[in-house]
Amino acid sequence: MSNSSKKIYFASDFHLGVPTAEKSLEREKLIVQWLDEVSKDAEAIYLVGDIFDFWFEYKHAVPKGFVRLQGKIAELTDGGIPVHFFTGNHDMWMFGYHEQELGITMHREPVVFEAQGKKIYIGHGDGLGPGDHGYKFIKKVFSNKFFQWCFARLHPNFGIGVANYFSRSSRAKAGDTDEKFLGEKEEWLVVYSKEILEKQHIDYFVFGHRHLPIAMSVGENSEYFNLGDWIKYYTYGVLENGEFHLKTYPDNKEFVFSIENKN
Repeated sequence: MSNSSKKIYFASDFHLGVPTAEKSLEREKLIVQWLDEVSKDAEAIYLVGDIFDFWFEYKHAVPKGFVRLQGKIAELTDGGIPVHFFTGNHDMWMFGYHEQELGITMHREPVVFEAQGKKIYIGHGDGLGPGDHGYKFIKKVFSNKFFQWCFARLHPNFGIGVANYFSRSSRAKAGDTDEKFLGEKEEWLVVYSKEILEKQHIDYFVFGHRHLPIAMSVGENSEYFNLGDWIKYYTYGVLENGEFHLKTYPDNKEFVFSIENKN
């Protein structure tokens, strides 16, 4: 049962590891600072995918770095604050390390849960909704156990290096596409949310992946939120007393999805 005096926090798309080690470390320290602050009144924390720009776990090796974030998450879970971790399209190759070492709850598909009297649908957002068939095919390949086994045969120095290169390349090719609102009919996660509403009522849809912070109505008493990112916007979501808001960090002011953002 939810504690009404507590808040639930949501953030996604940290993409730790890019664009440089120095910039990534600077961003990681800010994220840890944010987690430290929200831990004072957090009922739970949801990290909604692409926390790392690339992650692949070998049986006896994991990517170097990000120890400040991982240590903070372990501290939170040790202190009794549940941390939910969603795999994204950049860090889908997580195979148990974080559950064992950090005590998180891992989600590989969207989930629906109730909190503070509201029904919430949450997921990273990749591969959902209409279109993007090329990526959906690639995701099936990357999720294939045989393909994962083959990649694991590569030495970590080579495998992780190659994967990091292609991960950075995919972000570069996206350009400024993620900074533009495409309209309700072209925003595939908005379309997807409306399709879900035809089957069941949801109060809040919460996604990452899109990188653009968005807050908008998708039906009667239903709202869609995209959490933005921590590369440009530094936005996060908070559920307090049944109300969901997008805020910016470090000023913690409410993010306003303006008409300018929609055009």
